[in-house]
Amino acid sequence: MVKFKSTGEVLKIIKNKDQIRNFGVIAHVDHGKTTMSDSLLANSGIIAPSAAGKALAMDFDKEEQARGITIYQANVTLHFIKNDKEYVINMIDTPGHVDFSGRVIRSLRAIDGAVVVCDAVEGIMTQTETVTRMALEERVKPVLFINKVDRLIKELRLTPEKMQQQLADVVSNFNQLIDTYAEPEYKEKWKVSIQDASVTFGSAKDRWAINLDLMKERGISFKDVIDAYQNEKVDELVEKAPLADAVLGMVVKHHPAPHEAVKYRIPQIWKGDLDSDVGKALLACSDDGPTIMMIVNMVLDPAAGPVAIGRLFSGKIKDGQTINIIDAKREGRVQSVNFFMGNQREQVGELGAGNIPALLGLTEARAGNTLSSIKDIPMFEGVHYVSEPVVQIAIEPKHPKDLPKLVEILKQLTIEDPNLIVKIDEESGETIVAGMGVLHLDVATHRIQDAKCEIVTSEPLINYRETVKGGCEPIMAKSPNRHNKIFMKVEPLEPEIAHMLRTGEISDMKDKKIVAELLKKAGWDTDTIKRVMKFDSRGNVLINGTKGVQFVQESTDSINSGFEDVMKEGPLCKEQMRDCKFIFTHFVPHEDTAHRGLSQLGPASRRACMGALLTAGTAVLEPTLAIEVRVPTDLVGNVATVLSGKRGKVLDMSQKGASSIITGEIPASETFTLSEEMRGQTAGRATWNTSFKEWTEVPKSMLGPAVADIRKRKGLAPDPPGVNEFIDKE
Repeated sequence: MVKFKSTGEVLKIIKNKDQIRNFGVIAHVDHGKTTMSDSLLANSGIIAPSAAGKALAMDFDKEEQARGITIYQANVTLHFIKNDKEYVINMIDTPGHVDFSGRVIRSLRAIDGAVVVCDAVEGIMTQTETVTRMALEERVKPVLFINKVDRLIKELRLTPEKMQQQLADVVSNFNQLIDTYAEPEYKEKWKVSIQDASVTFGSAKDRWAINLDLMKERGISFKDVIDAYQNEKVDELVEKAPLADAVLGMVVKHHPAPHEAVKYRIPQIWKGDLDSDVGKALLACSDDGPTIMMIVNMVLDPAAGPVAIGRLFSGKIKDGQTINIIDAKREGRVQSVNFFMGNQREQVGELGAGNIPALLGLTEARAGNTLSSIKDIPMFEGVHYVSEPVVQIAIEPKHPKDLPKLVEILKQLTIEDPNLIVKIDEESGETIVAGMGVLHLDVATHRIQDAKCEIVTSEPLINYRETVKGGCEPIMAKSPNRHNKIFMKVEPLEPEIAHMLRTGEISDMKDKKIVAELLKKAGWDTDTIKRVMKFDSRGNVLINGTKGVQFVQESTDSINSGFEDVMKEGPLCKEQMRDCKFIFTHFVPHEDTAHRGLSQLGPASRRACMGALLTAGTAVLEPTLAIEVRVPTDLVGNVATVLSGKRGKVLDMSQKGASSIITGEIPASETFTLSEEMRGQTAGRATWNTSFKEWTEVPKSMLGPAVADIRKRKGLAPDPPGVNEFIDKE
């Protein structure tokens, strides 16, 4: 029986929103997401059943297949029938490796439910915890699929009683995560349980799965599962309990339809007025409202150009429609509206709210943008990334003639992946690419080489940041023509305000009233809030503290430009500044406009900021990673030795079966040779993963050499400038 539907039939089904489900597959790396997705595709007739579990059809990129991991999120539409009712299910398969968590977070915005895949033997791991936390923050409802149950039978040889105990432990650990991270009203509602079939057990590789509903319906028990493995009757088990029936049955039963989910998700992800017409249309998920869509993923199709994939929250979207890209303040024209049928893109002409369309023709759009048929609507909340780019490499083309080609490829890569930062160092002329980790950059450089562009790359380097340590009295700097004087002081910015600036909750683009409320809550008074001259997204702010001085208003842009220059490149080693609060205290301008233009005030403002920082004292910050190591208990000492030898710390230790789990922290700059040393000390028996934790100050003993190193790499004089270079006396 062919289960695959024609586009026409699918479009008929999705007219009824009750029959749509949008879900994503999230998990720790290597717990079996893509293998599970394969079985679901086979069930819909998209790939041959014999290839399921081996095809890794969702890993469409050859880099993914070679490494055996998922790097890009992939969209696919499945067709499913339960109790004679047909459903169209949009699924997004996401990566598990921590370097690609940015892609997971963006995917969560488009979906209403998540299937969390977890290895029956390893249980809940760090990345499982991270992705579940992200899902709960986006109000995406989780259900649990415990994969690799065959390992309990074949490797651990557990009895049925022991096996049920092990699986029950995984479920209770998962419920603890929900208890920790869910908002109070969802803590109990969203817990998973074996009794209501929101937990499914199975083996994605062998393509079978069972949950309580399926066991009752088809008369299967755990004894049958053990029997199937002991007597080599796994094929019979697959026929009785195919994976897709259990997993998609669970999705249809427990995940909300789009018009149900938006009622509680919109207040979380859209901060506009819910009683306005736009708010009501979003909450109703109505086809008749204005077109409002959020882009979560950009894919470059070699033939069709950029494809914008996202969630349509309200209205309809049609071919040829002109639409506003709110973030870019531009208009775009949709050339064609597409829909994923299986893993192929099909042109459909028009789609209604609650779906995940793929749009061609929007060359200016980027992941995270809000599209709308009405101008000036509030944007969707920014997506909060768990980590920041902390590792960078310098790249250059092997043959100078390839430079334009390299620029073009880098432009395409940053369209597809906003977490990849490309900047050109003006002094050394190097092209610097910064990413979440070594693997992230490795994949990017492979993409460049695949595009037939030969490149030379440096060793991976760590990104540093600079910050101010204390406060200072106002200092003065004069403009190059000596006719204007700017007085500036600096102090550390409150951590919670700096955090809101970096996550985009506060910015110059946001509604002034909302920003004022947030700053009031953080303890600022109304007068200070009114006097903000510039918010900097790195976590810095400039405040106008002058009183009764002429020409401040018209000079604001010039003074801001000097402040921005210093925030991009601090005084010690030209790294970005963070957590600084500058107060512009006094201004003595020249009477004549010609003598106080940007060319005079920009440099004066820059010198004043630099002078203030050097007077107050600055520090260099390095990224610190959290590390979790699993190792046999007798080797715990060896792991502790490796960590302490690399300026790391052990923070906690726990026992799980025969292995110990060590959690600690380690500076990112020390991790490049971590794998060789860890393997040497543990004879290859340790597994570990790291994730970005926080920025910490470089120890005093290492500050001098670290600054000299960074300056040398950037082609600067070895010693940082002195304070007298920037401060003028009367």
